[in-house]
Parts: sequence; C-alpha cells; structure tokens
Amino acid sequence: MAPQQLPPPPGGSAIGANLEARPRRRTLGGRRRRKKKKKKKTKKKKKKRGRQLRGSAGARRGRGAVLRGGGGAGTARQGAALVAAGGGGGEGEEQEGSVLVPVPAAGELRMKRRKCPSKCPARRKILILCVTGWLIALLKLLHVERHFFPSKGIYFVEHFLSTSPYVRNRYSYLRNEFQYEINCSSIYEQDPHEIGKSLEIRRKEIIDLADEDVVAMTSDCHVYRSLRKYHLKPVSPEEESFPIAYSLVVHKDAVMVERLIHSLYSHQNIYCIHYDQKAAKSFKSAMNNLAKCFHNIFIASKLEIVDYAHISRLQADFNCLSDLMDSSVPWKYVINLCGQDFPLRSNFELVAELKKLGGGNMLETIKPSSSKRERFTYHYELMKVPYEYMQMPVKTNISKNPPPHNIEVFAGSAYFVLSRAFIQYTLESPLAKDFFEWSRDTYSPDEHFWATLVRVPGVPGEVPRSAQDITDLQSKTRLVKWNYLEDHLYPPCTGTHLRSVCIYGAAELRWLLNYGHWFANKFDSKVDPVLVKCLAEKLAKQQKEWVYLSSDKYFLHINSMNASL
Repeated sequence: MAPQQLPPPPGGSAIGANLEARPRRRTLGGRRRRKKKKKKKTKKKKKKRGRQLRGSAGARRGRGAVLRGGGGAGTARQGAALVAAGGGGGEGEEQEGSVLVPVPAAGELRMKRRKCPSKCPARRKILILCVTGWLIALLKLLHVERHFFPSKGIYFVEHFLSTSPYVRNRYSYLRNEFQYEINCSSIYEQDPHEIGKSLEIRRKEIIDLADEDVVAMTSDCHVYRSLRKYHLKPVSPEEESFPIAYSLVVHKDAVMVERLIHSLYSHQNIYCIHYDQKAAKSFKSAMNNLAKCFHNIFIASKLEIVDYAHISRLQADFNCLSDLMDSSVPWKYVINLCGQDFPLRSNFELVAELKKLGGGNMLETIKPSSSKRERFTYHYELMKVPYEYMQMPVKTNISKNPPPHNIEVFAGSAYFVLSRAFIQYTLESPLAKDFFEWSRDTYSPDEHFWATLVRVPGVPGEVPRSAQDITDLQSKTRLVKWNYLEDHLYPPCTGTHLRSVCIYGAAELRWLLNYGHWFANKFDSKVDPVLVKCLAEKLAKQQKEWVYLSSDKYFLHINSMNASL
C-alpha cells in the first residue's frame, strides 16, 4: 500500500513542500554550512585571480578548466572562475553563488611572464650586491676611506722615492703625509727623544717600495744611477788595488737587496746575484734590471730552485763562486750574504780588515754537538712539509757512511769570508768535490761544508784541527742575535724576533757599529725603517771621512799646518 502524500501548500510547489517537510534544525545548519563554503570559495577565487595575473601554474590550470567547460564543484575549486550558466553539473546553490571572473588572454599571460624576471626578488638582490661592490671598489680606488676612517698614520721608508714619478706613483695621494725628521747622530747617541720617534714610527703603517717599484725605478739605468748618486761614491787608491767579490743568494724584498748593494757598492768590486727560481716574477725582473745597470753586477749563469736546509742552498753559492772565478776582476776575497744582511763597515774599513788576514779565512768552525752531529750521520730526504718552507730535508732511519778521505766534520755557519786561493782549491780539489757529493743527503750542508773544509790539512788559509773553536761571536763575519742568548752574551733585541733571530731595532745602532763584526743579520725596513736608514747614512759618512783622511789633500793639509807652526 502506497504511502499517503500530503497535498502541496497553497501557492507552493513540490520542491517547496519537500523543504517545508524537513526538520527546522537541519535546515538552519545547512544554511550555516553553505555560508562558510561560500566564504571559503570567495577567498579561493581571489587567490586564484592573483595567481592568474602573475602567470602562475594555477592560473593556467584554471583557464584550461574554463575553456574545457568542465563543471562541478571540484572544477570550480581548481579553476580561476566558474561560468554561472552552462557550467554543467553543479548544484543550483553553487551556481547561483558563483562569481564570473574575467580570464586573461594567452598573449597577456606571456607578456606578464616576460616581465617577471625584473620583479624577481633574487635577481634584485644580486643587482643590488653588484652595484654595492662596484661602488666600494670605486671608493677604495679613490682612497675615500682614509677621510672617513683615518688610519693610525703612514710612514714612508723613502719618502722621496715613494712619491716620485720613478716608481708606479701609487702613493701620490699621500704626498703631504707628515714625515718625521730623524737625526741619526742622535739615534747613535741613544737620545731618548729620537729613539721615541723611532718607536712612534713603528706603530704606524710603514710603506716601503714594492718589487714592482724597484723594477720601474731601475728600468732607466741613467736615471736610476743619478737618483741613487752612485757617481758620488768616493774610492781610495787602497781600495782600487784590493777588489772584493760578493755572492748574494736572495729570494725576496727587492728593495732591501737594492739597499744592500747600494751600501756595498764600489766600482772596482764585483757582485754575483743568485735569485731563487721560485721567487716572484717581479722580484726576478728587479734583480735583472739592477744587474743591467752596472758593469760589475751580474746574475749567476746557473740558477737553482733553493729549498731550506737543502744542498741547493750550497749549490747556489757554488754557482756564483764559479762565475766569480771566471771573471776578469782580480778580487782577493769573497764574502757571501743574503737579502736581510747589512754591512757594519764601510768598504775602506773592510779592505783594511781583509789585509790583516794575510791570506787567511774568516768563518765559524766548531766541534759539533750531539744534536748537530745527527745532521750528517743519517740520510735525509727532501719531502713536502705542511708549513712555511713547503719542502725540506727530513731525517730517515738510514745511517750514512763516514765522510770520504777520513775528513773530520766540523759545524759552523753558511756565511764566510774566504780567500781567492781557498775558493780555487774548493772548485778544483777532488777531496772537496767528494765531500760535496757526500753532503748531498745531509741536513743543511752549507753549515758544515765550509767549516769542515777549512780544517783540512794543507788547504789555503787552513785552520788546524787542533785549534780552538771559532764561534760566531769570535768570527767577525756576521753578527746574529739569538733570543735564547740575550741578556747573557748580548743585550735584548729592541726590534722583534723571527725563528729565534732578532730583527734589529733603532736602539741597537750603537751596539751594532761598536761590537766589531763586519756584517749583521737580520734587518727589515717594515720592522724598523729608522735603523736601515741610519746604518746606510753612517756607513756613507764613514766612507767619505776615511777616503779623505787617506788622500793627498789631507796629508798636504796636515803638512801645511805643521809648517805654519
């Protein structure tokens, strides 16, 4: 039996009757849900519209949905907009609540995609960084930072050269920088005020000539020689008849090598420069230019790659000594130095001291301690090391054979003052050649080769094996101040230390000149430029005075004064 159907209400329809038949509570709940859904859809549509305008993937999918005419609530959620009429398949309420949203054309979307990169935040950041970097570089080039961030001050080691057109003119913007007037006589007398000036200078930013500046300065030899006043260096007849040879093994700081040669230079002497093959290109160019400017300065015919404490250091000296022996200059003695050495005696005084040797040699030679003995009783191999020297000889467990010809090994220094006859013996003697070959796999062979060879019976200028040790303080060749001997054998270092060796300060000027040695190590213009300046000045003054005192003018002046009495 069919259920009885209620008659429709007056003026209503079948749908209205069904709605009225539903419970009141359920109808109100449905309305609330529909309102919430409508709000959510409106929000989603706004988001979709924004994505469409930015050319996002969501906008493209929405446009495809509209073009396909797909319907349903699902399609409305994925697309950019619903078409109110003819959408197909949606509920009546959803269709009535839909909003018609205009869809951009395909060309308009492509145009917006092209504009996107300029609005991209990542690219904008990269552009800002590039512009900022370019501005910083420009300001640095113009040295603007010195006006806004004043530094601790500048000191030019050689102000005239540093701001002259003879160098690269990098420092022209600092021409008016305040320069200290240093009185070297007061430094020598240890005047507290002048010593205080030198300490103030050391606290400043010390600017010295770079290797490239030395290259530029020596590119025109005539200008360079005039600039450094080589033509005004006085020479006595005694010096003319007693030329000295120099072997300089160098690898860095072209300006310090230039100052060393300038202080040593005398036209009758001869100078061989051996630079390390590993040295910077600009340093090599500076040395080559320097050699081209003088008839008596030359680069060694064979150049080594010099490694610390290796046979290559001794070989570098051998190369220079061989070239010096082949030269036409009849030199009497040879002295070897490095780039951080500096003379403590004028050329006139050196000649007088060398004449006193009477054909003998001057160098350190002592009986080796047990630790130094290990340097030549074991085989060493050149290996890479993870610090400053890159590679150096490393001890192995392999014991060496005894030295050839029953030679007794002595220890000493790599630096020497040796006679021409001794050098000739070294280069020609089979004993010396065998000992050189035996020393190849030892540690720092240059520190025992010369000290041992000078003790061999019968060599020119022999030091007998039975003779007492000649220490580095007894040998006047080279003064080195070790930090562990300060306050015991000599006063404390007033500069700084590098690998236990003092880099001298200005307060040591008097001590250096009066101690009695002929040369000293180490000097560095970036540590104390005042000391280097004052040493060069004092040596030039001493040379001038000694040459005048030995001249005929002086004796004529003395004779005229005696006659007037």
